[in-house]
Amino acid sequence: MPFNLPIALTWLRIVFIPLIIALYCLPYGWLADGMRDAIAAWVFIIAALTDWFDGWLARKWNQTSAFGAFLDPVADKLMVSAALLILLSIHRIDVLIAFIIIGREITISALREWMAQIGASASVAVSWLGKFKTAAQMVAIPCLLYSRDAFGIPTRIAGQILIIVAAILTIWSMCYYLKKAWPEIVRRSR
Repeated sequence: MPFNLPIALTWLRIVFIPLIIALYCLPYGWLADGMRDAIAAWVFIIAALTDWFDGWLARKWNQTSAFGAFLDPVADKLMVSAALLILLSIHRIDVLIAFIIIGREITISALREWMAQIGASASVAVSWLGKFKTAAQMVAIPCLLYSRDAFGIPTRIAGQILIIVAAILTIWSMCYYLKKAWPEIVRRSR
């Protein structure tokens, strides 16, 4: 297993997951009002930035690896899923939103794995639609975690709008990937 700064940043993202979860498992009143949400939002923002930065560094320094290509999306999906489950438990998102986003991640991950096994992974490569979906999620989640006005911006409302946009893009991108894979699915199911 290679170890370099891009992979270390990916591991850091994984380490942040239990930290965010722990913030919401602390007894009520342990942190000053709003502090828990502010810390969780900032930890998520830092983790989201490492997602962009580790890929950029790996390409720039020519440190891409099969392990990094495997670990990066796993870290992303775990981080987003954990945050969505926290938001669900504190009643800041609806169960349908969480199900759509987490369900799509599981479905597309399984589809990509199967397509790679049959040598057709290029047809389900990451698209611009998936990148927009990810961007909407990565902005919505810290807004919903913080859930207070910041610089005159009602982050909770902005987060709610963006998470709905993310859910719509999630469905759209899932349909896009399934449509691209459909000829192989039909051919292999005969």
